[in-house]
Amino acid sequence: MKHIVNACRYLLAILFIFSGFVKGVDPFGFAYKLDDYFRAFSVDFFMPLSLALSFVLCAAELFIGLLLLFGVKLRLAAWGAFLFMVFFTPLTFFLAIFNPVHDCGCFGDAVKLTNWETFYKNIVFLAAAIVLLKWRLQFSRSFSKIVEIGLLALLIVIAFLPPFIGYTRLPAYDFRPYKIGVNIPEAMKIPDGAPMDVYKTTLYYKKDGLVKEFNENNIPWQDTTWKYVDTKSERIKQGYTAPIESFNLQSLEGNEVTDNVLSFPGYYFLVVSYRLDKSDTKIVTKLNELYFTAKNLGYGFACVTNSTKGDIDAFVAKTGAAYPFLNADGTMLKTMIRANPGLILLNKGTVIGQWHYNLIPSADYFSGDLNAKQIAAISNESNNRLTVLLVSLLALLLLITLNARFKKKIS
Repeated sequence: MKHIVNACRYLLAILFIFSGFVKGVDPFGFAYKLDDYFRAFSVDFFMPLSLALSFVLCAAELFIGLLLLFGVKLRLAAWGAFLFMVFFTPLTFFLAIFNPVHDCGCFGDAVKLTNWETFYKNIVFLAAAIVLLKWRLQFSRSFSKIVEIGLLALLIVIAFLPPFIGYTRLPAYDFRPYKIGVNIPEAMKIPDGAPMDVYKTTLYYKKDGLVKEFNENNIPWQDTTWKYVDTKSERIKQGYTAPIESFNLQSLEGNEVTDNVLSFPGYYFLVVSYRLDKSDTKIVTKLNELYFTAKNLGYGFACVTNSTKGDIDAFVAKTGAAYPFLNADGTMLKTMIRANPGLILLNKGTVIGQWHYNLIPSADYFSGDLNAKQIAAISNESNNRLTVLLVSLLALLLLITLNARFKKKIS
């Protein structure tokens, strides 16, 4: 039984760490998914809490996983894992049957699962959580009380780090379709021979007060006594979906300008703000400087928003924003960048740079060969991530070694 309990413990640890981390690096993305849930269940009044809930849920998942991995407060971790699974398993069963939200978002944008796949996955992990909960009293303390308190505090800090970093800057690991290197026109194309959606069509006809179902192959077209009632179409197999399903930009007058932006012969800056009234206004002065610099260099520049013409005029009057504005769908803008506002740099439709409003460089940075500058910046960022990864692995090995020395005994 000891081996089964340990297997359940580490299985749940991997699940909770992975799930909490990939959602935690993108807290805004998970908050938007929570908004989908609240709308689907007609509890829109919870939407102002979405971001706070995103922080708490992502950190809680990661925290529980870390407790399970390092053997700290295992009884508490067993209860945490059980409560998570006993809540989300029935929820995903409901989603699988009624499909009010097509993607549960349990792994953020990193891994997409259907609602039925999510439910089957949760059945397995619920069983593991039940086993762990049943045997929780067999866990004994592995560390001294002082060491355990120190580890507990450290793991809490680690659990909140990914959502905090994702909130104050862009996601450290970008799983979105607009990440750097993506050519937007290419990402919208459907390859030749790609599988298409398959639908099942059911037709309803009525005769002598009886309504009967027919398909496209057995329609009673020769019997005029059957009267058509209704048609229902159900998708039974999903075909290929382009990474970017649509990308549309319009002038404030309603004219389509998408091709003008994507085929612009030089660099094009897009300030993305899905709602101007919710955006950070302290950055406007820097954006004005960048706009005039871009204009002098012959670069394109526009702020794209879902706000109305009236809201845009009010924003300009309040902040003195000098740059032009475009309109686009709010959901598309939230997907493009996780900042309000965020800055995207395009080169002939290819994303070569993205910045959170906290980290937008000075206007001087954007002169010269921007492609070369961005390649160097991405390379430097990659090296920094590698360094952090190596240090994290060494710390992980150290904690695992400490855990092995004070291994819990399960009878």
